[in-house]
Amino acid sequence: MPRPPGHGPGYEIKRQEIIDKAAALFAKKGYAATGIAEVGDVAGLARGALYYYIGSKENLLVEIQDRVMRPMLASVHRIAGLDEEPVLRLRMLSQTLLENILARLDHVWVYEHDYRNLHGDNRARLLRQRREFENIVQELLVAAMDDGSFRKLDPRLATLQFLNLHNHTYQWVKPDGEWDAEYLSRAYCATLFRGFAGAGRQFDDVEDRMSEFLAKRMTGPGAP
Repeated sequence: MPRPPGHGPGYEIKRQEIIDKAAALFAKKGYAATGIAEVGDVAGLARGALYYYIGSKENLLVEIQDRVMRPMLASVHRIAGLDEEPVLRLRMLSQTLLENILARLDHVWVYEHDYRNLHGDNRARLLRQRREFENIVQELLVAAMDDGSFRKLDPRLATLQFLNLHNHTYQWVKPDGEWDAEYLSRAYCATLFRGFAGAGRQFDDVEDRMSEFLAKRMTGPGAP
């Protein structure tokens, strides 16, 4: 929800703070079980002041969902458009997905558990975004099958395997734990790529090429 005309930067700072606190509260209690008064309590605002910033409780859920999907879609579109082999792009996508999960665990929890509480256009838009993301993954998997890197698989089932391995990480991962996004992505992709591999295909150079990519991302502008 864009900042209404006439509202200064302080308005947007406060609104973002409300969204952060609501995401933590929804992740702990569930969206449906959390009353708007409880959101106001953690934000330190009366009901009228809260609505001034967020409009409605569902708007909060929309904002949380957008914080998950908007950066993910932007990143995966950039990755999909790179002139690299599909397997390497899948490794990049894997790490980007896990980086986003670790960066916003509360938001991802709400995204996974509470999207069904959206209604009408809000729900339809989110479902379109989810399909868009899944289609990019599937297209890369199919491209890896077409170039012989992966054996011929059911594209939909392969997509679900890829996504399910990643998407449940939020349930147990710790942001300050022993496993960061790079480590997890390397482990996940080693398992997936060996299972998907075409006859005689090895992926020994993928991690070296991924390291080169990450080094460029750290030093160059505009990388996903």
